[in-house]
Amino acid sequence: MFSKILIANRGEIALRVVRAAREMGVATVAVHSTADSDAMHVRMADESVCIGPPAGTQSYLSIPAIISACEITGAEAIHPGYGFLSENAQFVQVVEDHDLTFIGPTAEHIRIMGDKITAKDTMKKLGVPCVPGSDGGVATLEDAQRIGEEIGYPVIIKATAGGGGRGMKVAKNAAEMEKAFMTARAEGKSNFGNDEVYIEKYLTTPRHIEIQVFGDGKGRAVHLGERDCSLQRRHQKVFEEAPGPAISPEERAAIGKTCAEAVARINYIGAGTIEFLYENGEFYFIEMNTRLQVEHPVTEAIFGVDLVREQIRVASGMDMSFVQEDLTINGHAIEVRINAEKLPNFSPCPGRITQYHAPGGLGVRMDSALYDGYSIPPYYDSLIGKLIVHGRDRTEALARLKRALGELIVDGVDTTVPLFHALLEEEAVLSGGYNIHWLEHWLETNLGDG
Repeated sequence: MFSKILIANRGEIALRVVRAAREMGVATVAVHSTADSDAMHVRMADESVCIGPPAGTQSYLSIPAIISACEITGAEAIHPGYGFLSENAQFVQVVEDHDLTFIGPTAEHIRIMGDKITAKDTMKKLGVPCVPGSDGGVATLEDAQRIGEEIGYPVIIKATAGGGGRGMKVAKNAAEMEKAFMTARAEGKSNFGNDEVYIEKYLTTPRHIEIQVFGDGKGRAVHLGERDCSLQRRHQKVFEEAPGPAISPEERAAIGKTCAEAVARINYIGAGTIEFLYENGEFYFIEMNTRLQVEHPVTEAIFGVDLVREQIRVASGMDMSFVQEDLTINGHAIEVRINAEKLPNFSPCPGRITQYHAPGGLGVRMDSALYDGYSIPPYYDSLIGKLIVHGRDRTEALARLKRALGELIVDGVDTTVPLFHALLEEEAVLSGGYNIHWLEHWLETNLGDG
């Protein structure tokens, strides 16, 4: 086991890793920008190192600064959290070249799954069901139009190196193909430095279902059920729950087994999430995230496991502490993402927290790095907390979520909490009868967000 690890991240996820490591008796090093000198993860870690100015490119994304922080402190391994460098294959290679351990997958696995076309081709070969679409990148408009006719409209054009909803455009018919194709290419070039795109059939009313997998890097892997992340705004997840209200036990077992066997065959190590669109009883692979997900707490709640602890264990060379037969679902869990944003436009709302009170009680978990007097910096993502609830069933979890939201106090800045109060009055949310388009339609109707 490691004696000391460095956490190459900030905010609630950095604090989450600090807590898991402390329970394991592992010392932690927090890195931070000058804007985060007073951040909670800096206060809670055993040591801290300032690695640069506020801009992420000069601090949290600075590979030389992070490696130097390891050398200065004697940290043996690096936990990347999510975002920033968590899925950067070059970073993983540099970490390994410096005789350090990356707490996550290999550079090769990150490279394979980071390219959407290669990932889809790999998953097809491993027996994972995929969305009908182009075989590889589409270079010309003529090819795009031909493929659109072959698989049938509507289609979605996606940047190969895309993510976070950028570089994705829908063509509902042949007349819309040229604009969608050119826009997706332009967004891919400007956001990711790569204008290659591919085309897939656009499903009209799918749900977004993701399967949590975990491998030991030695040919063994398990799945930890699914999460339903269909409530999204502009491809950004807002509300996540596990298990999915539309998935049967038989479907869960079948797709979970397929995913676990796939990652076992490539000797995948650590946590990963295989994401699908689900429609009419069929699963269609869209991408794999080779890291811990923001919504991992709902899986932890229903399975009673600590995924961060498990990440650290297997990265140190230890076996997983569970096998598939140990993993049984207990109850239902829901997570909502609390952002410092001003409704109805969801504009970022940084500022000083004048009062903060986290909800408590049975089955309530608040993952946040807020505290009274903390100033949210304007340089980073607006996520300021995740409220997770767990109940014996979905009805109890929803009631618990409503109660916990009523207890939560975040004064000094605007937040998205009112959105969740409103959503918990909607029949589609209460019944679980939503799809990936439902929230955007609701927002357009109720908040004028379009």
